[in-house]
Amino acid sequence: MAIRLGEIMVEHGLLTREQVELILMEQQNSRRPFGLLAESMFGISPQDVEDAWAEQYSRISPVVDLAKERFDPEALKLVSRRQAWQFQVLPIRFDASELMIATTGDNLARALRFTSRCLMRPCYFVLAEGRMLGEALAKYLPLPGLSAEVLAGAADSPWVPSEG
Repeated sequence: MAIRLGEIMVEHGLLTREQVELILMEQQNSRRPFGLLAESMFGISPQDVEDAWAEQYSRISPVVDLAKERFDPEALKLVSRRQAWQFQVLPIRFDASELMIATTGDNLARALRFTSRCLMRPCYFVLAEGRMLGEALAKYLPLPGLSAEVLAGAADSPWVPSEG
């Protein structure tokens, strides 16, 4: 069974079990998302909600070996090289109507924000080790000056050189 958002928030000390129960009771009446209720009822920050949501998503996302995946050239065209490196996202292929995208567990929240705001299509994530993601980005969406080592060493760096 998948872990629930409230359980993660309890694990991280953001909410008590009693607060989770109060949110769930309110959710039955209002039909509002759990995270929004946690924010409005108990002052949980949007960033904490997002981090918990990303952790929840990462616990259910499969881990893949990118060296064994089949990459669709049409999927790769959906992000620019700069976007791929900056947001650490690598489109792999379409599964039915959904786009499979690789990222790392540490970068999942950022990748979710990017894809929900920029791709405008159903996506799902698979997770890869940082160096493996960097190697695949270097192979499929190379950007001068960037390598797997740069990605592995500066996973949180917001700077990415412009495409040229």
